[in-house]
Amino acid sequence: VEGTGEELHNSVKSEVAIQSDMKPAVAQILEGLQRNKFVFSSQNEWWRELEKKCQDNKKIVQAMSADVSTPLNYYAVFHNLYEALPDNCIIVSEGANTMDIGRSMLFNNLPRHRLDAGTFGTMGVGPGFAIAAALYCRHYEPNKRVICVEGDSAFGFSGMEVETMVRYKLPITVVVVNNSGIYTGMEPEIFKDIQESGEITKVTPPGCLSSVTRYDNMMSLFGRVGFFVQTVPELKKAVNEALKIKDGPTIVNVIINPTADRKPQTFNWLTESKL
Repeated sequence: VEGTGEELHNSVKSEVAIQSDMKPAVAQILEGLQRNKFVFSSQNEWWRELEKKCQDNKKIVQAMSADVSTPLNYYAVFHNLYEALPDNCIIVSEGANTMDIGRSMLFNNLPRHRLDAGTFGTMGVGPGFAIAAALYCRHYEPNKRVICVEGDSAFGFSGMEVETMVRYKLPITVVVVNNSGIYTGMEPEIFKDIQESGEITKVTPPGCLSSVTRYDNMMSLFGRVGFFVQTVPELKKAVNEALKIKDGPTIVNVIINPTADRKPQTFNWLTESKL
């Protein structure tokens, strides 16, 4: 079920593709099932296998969320970040693993409260989306907060929009999930050794960014404070303090393991490019 027609059959061809908003589509499907007295047994082999996979996935994610050893992993960050967020805030998210994992860890109870890069993963849209959302909140829902969760690579595309946020005094909390790379980065010592091993433009992996970049220090350009985070207690404290700021943005720079990854996927098409 997809509201936008051109998104139907994206990546994998659907057996049945319905262009509709979710609510009327589900209502009509349920009405048809009830009219035909359709019953699906909970003992069906397919259903039992699906239920087992759901429980197995849940256990894996719970274990990763509970692992708060440093450097942190994505799941521990998102689990504890979500617990610190105000109810029904608008969540903007973009990045590689940051956006993908965030979709399953940072939940929304209301429609139109998640903005991200969409199917094609167009990086750089996050801060602009957050600015638009914050302007909406200023005029129509002044008590609602905007949380902009960025991978460090994604943040690099349009991070200086922070100046726009400062200029218009928009209270956006920017959380940079910093693994020092695109999908994977490197520890500072290893990154330094590799760059010194030959011609720097030839030996530096294109997917690696500068290690442990202090994006939080960007706030000092405007006489404001950012937060540098390496542990879960620091994350909770930083988010709580950031949400107290009402006259402008701040950056919470969360350092995670440069080799942190998403939960293993069973099917390759779940992670392959959709272009």
